[in-house]
Amino acid sequence: MLAVAFTFPVGRYHATPWGRHVNEADLEWPPSPWRITRALIAVWHRKLDPARREIALLERLLAKLAVEAPHYRVPAAVHAHTRHYMPINGRKPALIFDAFARLDAKEALTAVWPCVNLEPNEAELLDELLAGLGFLGRAESWADASRLAEWFDECNCVPGEAEVDTATGEVRERLALLAPMPQADYSAFQQSQIEVVSKCADLKIRERKAVSATLPDSWLSAVSQDTGRLRAAGWSAPPAARRITYLRPAGLLRPAAQTHRRTLELPLVTTLRFALYGKPLPRIEDALRVGEWLRAAVMSRAKREYGEGAIPPVLSGHGLEKADVHGHAFWLPEDADGDGRIDHLLVHVPAGLSGISRAAVESLRRLWNRDGQEWEVVLEGAGEVERFAGSGIAGSFLCDSGQIFETVTPYLMPWHVKPRFGVEEQIRRECRARGLPEPTSVEILQRIRVAGRERKPLDFHRFRTKRGQIQPDTRGCFLRLTFSKPVYGPLALGFGCHFGLGLFVAKRS
Repeated sequence: MLAVAFTFPVGRYHATPWGRHVNEADLEWPPSPWRITRALIAVWHRKLDPARREIALLERLLAKLAVEAPHYRVPAAVHAHTRHYMPINGRKPALIFDAFARLDAKEALTAVWPCVNLEPNEAELLDELLAGLGFLGRAESWADASRLAEWFDECNCVPGEAEVDTATGEVRERLALLAPMPQADYSAFQQSQIEVVSKCADLKIRERKAVSATLPDSWLSAVSQDTGRLRAAGWSAPPAARRITYLRPAGLLRPAAQTHRRTLELPLVTTLRFALYGKPLPRIEDALRVGEWLRAAVMSRAKREYGEGAIPPVLSGHGLEKADVHGHAFWLPEDADGDGRIDHLLVHVPAGLSGISRAAVESLRRLWNRDGQEWEVVLEGAGEVERFAGSGIAGSFLCDSGQIFETVTPYLMPWHVKPRFGVEEQIRRECRARGLPEPTSVEILQRIRVAGRERKPLDFHRFRTKRGQIQPDTRGCFLRLTFSKPVYGPLALGFGCHFGLGLFVAKRS
């Protein structure tokens, strides 16, 4: 893996994408692989001693970078511009737009090549090139660059085509970035283009020579061609470049600075309950899906308040300490009237929510899925969990207390089964970790009744949308837990418990 971090000391980045006029005020964000490659070539020619290293080493280094499209970790920025009246060719001054990205000078933009491994001499050369890089883009874009020894963060701008993130349901922006053509593909491309030019009867000899001159035999020479020369030869894009479609989070490059609404000092609460409206309402068998949709909707609201990558762990569930893995939000669907349809949503945060975090959750107005279905969401109340216990208007079965609890969605074991470590042992271990009393008995139920119909665990959706997760139990089971003293809900245990699986309710007498 190779990771390179770029920072912009003055907090501004200027770069017009290829093929766009400066007065369109468009901005290339993040910097394209093509721009990064040519910046390194410029440093080689202007700041390094060619007698110390052979240019073949530079070509090997850049060819390795061209094989793979880099992934990016892009900080949030504001798409800003200034306007200047500038004289052009001695004529009357014309209005010129100078577009740029305004960002935190301390935040780094990171380009990552996941599968690139450099030889020691290649890494040494890259370090020299990065140290000599004074700007990236136009000359106003002062930049510092360095190779990172390690990289453990996630990239938020990656090559792809699917605008909807399958893991979160969020819609992403699509953009095209130029990248150098892989060295292995250039020779065949060059020959085919020269043949096309030689057969083109409309071109004059002078024009053919101009085009052929922009198609040298050397891949490095082709990547290094002067932009003015390419335009003069009639190229609409660099011939040694390819376009790669990238996806970045919506709002990563905002047209205006983010304004935080003045938020009242909302007191700390642990539980928020919403009513869900729409036809048809989701089935309780799809509780896991609804829990994931609910989280995705709240994350979308939270990003507007906090910005990309700054959502508190209590909401996102990321970056938690190992000792507190269940203090963050539970996204729980609820069938309050027992008709088999989800009509309420419960957001339960044991660690508590206040201020902007609470305001972000309370601002939720709709729920949606990737198939285009939408439901209206209305906040019914917020407070401590005891407020929602009972059968009143604001009462939620999920928040009731009791000594006997039964599952309403399948329980999936969070750990692999081992000798003397089956369902009962895993339940007891989870209860100890949550500070709950261990149940005096754990009974397995073959079926439960949903709206008068018998249901088995296999009738429920049991698989997370997020890829790459280890799921020790794929079948699940229904359970009845008996405690020696009353326990308050909501009680959710096992794999996927933060999204509606392993959901228990107190059995009413």
